[in-house]
Amino acid sequence: MLHTRNVYLQECSREEAQARLRAALEASGRWSPMATEVVPVAEALGRVTGEAVWARISSPHYHACAVDGYALRADATAGASDSRPVRLRLGTEAEPVDTGDPLPPWADAVVMVEHVQLEGETIILRAPLARWQNVRAVGEDIVATELLLPANHRLRPVDLGAIAGAGHTWVAVRRKPRVVIIPTGDELVEPRPDPQPGEIIEYNSLVLAAQVESWGGEPIRHPIVRDELPALEAAVLRAAEEADLILLNAGSSAGRGDFTARVVEHLGTLLVHGVNVRPGHPVVMGTIGEAVVPLIGVPGYPVSAALTGEIFVRPLIRHWLGLPDEIPPTVEAQLTRKLLSPVGDEEYVRVVVGKVDERILAAPLSRGAGVLTSLVRADGLVVIPRFSEGVAQGQRVKVHLYRPPQLIERTVLAIGSHDMTLDLMAQFLAEQEPPHRLVSANAGSLGGLIALRRHEAHIAGTHLLDPQSGEYNLPYIRRYLPGEDVAVITLTRREQGLIVARGNPKGIGGIADLGRPDVTFVNRQRGAGTRLLLDYLLEQTGLAPELVQGYDREEVTHLAVAVDVATGLADCGIGVRAAAVALGLNFIPITWERYDLVAPRRFWEGEVLAPLRALLADDRFRKAVAALPGYDPSPMGQVVL
Repeated sequence: MLHTRNVYLQECSREEAQARLRAALEASGRWSPMATEVVPVAEALGRVTGEAVWARISSPHYHACAVDGYALRADATAGASDSRPVRLRLGTEAEPVDTGDPLPPWADAVVMVEHVQLEGETIILRAPLARWQNVRAVGEDIVATELLLPANHRLRPVDLGAIAGAGHTWVAVRRKPRVVIIPTGDELVEPRPDPQPGEIIEYNSLVLAAQVESWGGEPIRHPIVRDELPALEAAVLRAAEEADLILLNAGSSAGRGDFTARVVEHLGTLLVHGVNVRPGHPVVMGTIGEAVVPLIGVPGYPVSAALTGEIFVRPLIRHWLGLPDEIPPTVEAQLTRKLLSPVGDEEYVRVVVGKVDERILAAPLSRGAGVLTSLVRADGLVVIPRFSEGVAQGQRVKVHLYRPPQLIERTVLAIGSHDMTLDLMAQFLAEQEPPHRLVSANAGSLGGLIALRRHEAHIAGTHLLDPQSGEYNLPYIRRYLPGEDVAVITLTRREQGLIVARGNPKGIGGIADLGRPDVTFVNRQRGAGTRLLLDYLLEQTGLAPELVQGYDREEVTHLAVAVDVATGLADCGIGVRAAAVALGLNFIPITWERYDLVAPRRFWEGEVLAPLRALLADDRFRKAVAALPGYDPSPMGQVVL
């Protein structure tokens, strides 16, 4: 098939895109909230009332005894005291009752059973009662005909009880907007454990469907459709017969196989092709057929897809349900590093959040549109407005939180060198009672020390070899943290070496082979302890960095280096043995090194890091670290400084 490349229409702002879609829906009558349907009260949790709910009966609907005891007339107890007790005869002046029993017509109060003395057929009272004491009068909770709940109210568990208590067995709620999700792409396959090269597991529809359901809609996932215009048009026409909204996932960009804009043009009206939002730039919006069914072309990159749902789909669904758009909790935080941003775009940056001393800090995560794990790890979003060049390090920003604000108080913020034990540490801390969180930003060993100097982290992982003294970490701590009272605690020893392809087809034997013209290398980022170790080894070998092909190619984690080798992007890289084993690669050992944790002493000895201190003495945690290939936890917890 001959593919032609699409060209974006004139891009518009987020607000303009939303306004165009709204105008089209208003003109067609599709902007109004959904019609109502009647459902059993027991099945109405989370639904939105389509009309006001009025009480059919009072609750209680009779005068009810509120305690176990004896029904009586209050005036018969007047003057009762310890010195002048009142005696009432059962059957004529008092009657035994249980909680919830109807109050006898002649009575107007109930005395608790523990407040009387029983003698034969007589009860003795030593204190008077007021009228209606210990009685739930008719309508004490609900009065018939009163308003229970307004329209456009999302039903909570307690609301269901009130509705049932007021005599209703059914309730009128807004119909759930039906959202059809169509994944597209020749390269897509259903989730499986063994995708082949060139196959991409399709999971965007899972994320979008879960988002739609959480916002109150009814998601309908369709099968994957190939990148063929007739097939795509047929799928969209079928969807339009059942949908209130169509989400066509992937194919919204300007590539040769991106047909979304053309499908909309053929079948309806194209409103938007390209929005000044990052990630999520190539969003398409339009309507399909005479029924004017709205369609949103969702970008294929997973972060772009998820954020497109939050930015454009959620407000529409909530409007159709009669609800205002959801406003997440926000917190003001200081950014831990500078962020540059394209001037013409509104950018959504994922961050992790922690509280260090009295400052709330936001550390940016990877900004790649394909890094879904950055959304998984994110505590919230920072929105950089259009026509801004970015945000300076230390500037105060508003974070739109994904997590409850109180979790920030139980978060340990780690910035520094990447190590696989940090993931184990985060898991073990999450299992504690109460649970604690460890969030980490990979900034390299030097980046971690600088973050501590700026008071932007509770703890930093570091493994910096000083080439002059051969000592780990302490020379750099003296240099970068002069005058700071810090504690240095060993977390583990670990084995560093060259990660090479399975079977070592290039026959790489050591550092000297990095200078061979047939060997390509992948390095760690500047400031990483592993990068400094490599530079030391190159100097010892007499090999200049410029002779290493790929010396300037950088990754920020050991696993990322291993992935580059496993996928053929490089013949070898430097990293820990565990990363090589995890991906089934060969490993050429070079040295064992000490990996330390550095923390201001007030944190290490205080309440903030108490859970972490306990963890380093936990036998289960030590065994979990020892199970990692190339790790030796025997010095764990030793205080170096």
